[in-house]
Amino acid sequence: MKRTVGLLALIGALHGCASVPMGDQATDNEMKRFGTIPDMSRIYIYRNETMGAAIKMTVTIDGRVIGATAANTYLVADVPAGPHTIGSDAENLTMLKVNTLPGKNIYVWQEVKMGFGYARSQLHLVPEAEGKEGVLETKLASSL
Repeated sequence: MKRTVGLLALIGALHGCASVPMGDQATDNEMKRFGTIPDMSRIYIYRNETMGAAIKMTVTIDGRVIGATAANTYLVADVPAGPHTIGSDAENLTMLKVNTLPGKNIYVWQEVKMGFGYARSQLHLVPEAEGKEGVLETKLASSL
């Protein structure tokens, strides 16, 4: 009996999910229209997989924390056009340099990989069609 309870507890821990504050449904719906702002750039960072579901990952733009992702969530930030550095903090710290254009959206996939004792991440700039599809599969996490 003790063995069964212990095994069930271990399975529950392995399948647990990280929790992050979520954005409201109206904002999620609006962001999924993929509108633009004339003099700004919009960056979507999405995590559309369940690998590493028990781990939340902090996301930064230009060294400023914008929020954290969990499995099947995304963050969005409006930034001035120009060069920016996006960071993802997990077992590793990964950085992606991007150059944004005014009135344009860019899409960054936060890939999650198995690390030594914790999930690792990698950031990828993806084409618009792929990025929109990934965002539509996820829900808006709250930005800070």
